[in-house]
Amino acid sequence: MDKTWFVKRTNPEFIDYLSRSSSISPITAQVLINRGINTPEQVSNFFDTGTDKLSDPLELPGMERALYRIREAVKAGESVLVHGDYDADGITATSILLLTLKKLGISCDYFIPNRFDHGYGFNSAAVDLAKKNGVGLIITVDCGINAFDEVKETNSAGIDVIITDHHEPYIDKNGSSLLPEAYSVVNPKLMSDEAQMPLCGAGIALKISQGLIGLEGSLEFFDLAAIGTIADMVPLIGDNRIIIRKGIELINNNARYSIEALRDVASLRDRHISAGLLSYTLIPRINAAGRISEASEVVEFFSSDNWNEAHRYAKALDNDNAKRKRIEENVYNETLSILKEKGYGSCIILHNEGWHEGVIGIVASRLVDTLQKPAFIFSVKDGIARGSARSVPPFDICEGLTKCSDLLIRHGGHKQAAGLMMNIENMVNFERRMNDIISNFLNNCDFRSELLIDTEVRLKDINFSLLRELARIEPFGHGNEEPLFASRGLQVMSPQVVGSNHLKMKLSNASYKIDAIGFNMGGIIEHLTSHTVIDAAFVPTINDWSGGKSLQLQIKAVRYPE
Repeated sequence: MDKTWFVKRTNPEFIDYLSRSSSISPITAQVLINRGINTPEQVSNFFDTGTDKLSDPLELPGMERALYRIREAVKAGESVLVHGDYDADGITATSILLLTLKKLGISCDYFIPNRFDHGYGFNSAAVDLAKKNGVGLIITVDCGINAFDEVKETNSAGIDVIITDHHEPYIDKNGSSLLPEAYSVVNPKLMSDEAQMPLCGAGIALKISQGLIGLEGSLEFFDLAAIGTIADMVPLIGDNRIIIRKGIELINNNARYSIEALRDVASLRDRHISAGLLSYTLIPRINAAGRISEASEVVEFFSSDNWNEAHRYAKALDNDNAKRKRIEENVYNETLSILKEKGYGSCIILHNEGWHEGVIGIVASRLVDTLQKPAFIFSVKDGIARGSARSVPPFDICEGLTKCSDLLIRHGGHKQAAGLMMNIENMVNFERRMNDIISNFLNNCDFRSELLIDTEVRLKDINFSLLRELARIEPFGHGNEEPLFASRGLQVMSPQVVGSNHLKMKLSNASYKIDAIGFNMGGIIEHLTSHTVIDAAFVPTINDWSGGKSLQLQIKAVRYPE
């Protein structure tokens, strides 16, 4: 789908003021203004990502009571069970908390639900395990905010529960949060909008660790927290920026055998790891276990202090990921074939008994990216449809699901991503109602995809000095997108297709020339010659190849001036 180009603009005098007062280029000033950083003080604070700038763990609601209960468990010699989740955030959160509790001398175990046997969330199988092992306290990470029945069951067994989660709580008709009757509930979603800390499950686990053993004691876990934070696509602002910058430093220093082994099997041992690189290399391998096999083993993997063992685990994850890719591609192609025949309304709702439950979330995301419509993809077994939902930015998918709750067995998640389960006989009514809900909420304009461009630049503005400045804005990701620039009237030189359908060329303007590459854009070469003039949207990068460094534009979109 073609995107509408939207170039953000600011008063030139204000850009000049911020540039001069903060000693940054006007281009960098515009990028920061676009992210709501408008004063020299805000610029200074944004660039200062020292760990001393982390917020106090006690700012999180429920944290003080949670820390008290854990310390009481230490004094009493109680056993503790950590209940996690099967994705990268849940696994890293489990690992952080487990390793922290062991530092305190607590006898502890963990439970990671199996996607296919248990489903998502706080599970009664964990309660049975806790009762069997004489556990006095269960701590959930990355789950449990809506586990009313499971918490009641745990309380009846005389076991306390601390819920730590970052998913949306259910809301009553008066707009108040409905919470399980746990000993304590730690969830940043319970904070006011002004005070929000957009932490993921691993970020909350790190805060607990920080509260229990201090900042210095918890520093070794920042690599795991960084992985969970990037994987869960929470906004990369505030504490999350600090966590990721410190965590990536540990990852690049090979501070943990498991992550070093993953870099090795992914052929990344000699490459500098960035947040973006993590998101499409190591993190899919970590997630693959929960999608294809058994995620609980990844907790052991992250705790391993044996290189051979870590490398064996890493290779298994690499194999799982390769298998996941094959399955995902088959399911995605099937959905496209069905949509070509069936069509779709204000959203995409598809179900099939043969679809692998471990990939339907990725397929839903790909359909949203391709078609710019909310997508609900279901795998059906024994009359039960288990689904993953993904949305477009204007539409809160959790709110939409709440309006269909009478048709669902369970649901939960975030504004842009959720999981749900229903009896298959409710599918027709669900499809009709959800299409009506979304149609009433969104107009045609909301579905049009925009390409948000930070500023228009000249080719001669792209230099190594600018890229060093832009690197200070990292990590890039959700809530702090990689800066995107545009230039008009560029002449194409020597276009060719290289590798696996990548477009390579030079672009020139006013005697300035620069290399450019467009990944998976080889299909547009039929419209290009060495005399074609284009407008280009791009990310400037440094191409580090064979010991030499050069500037290169990573093309994101092109258009042809009229």
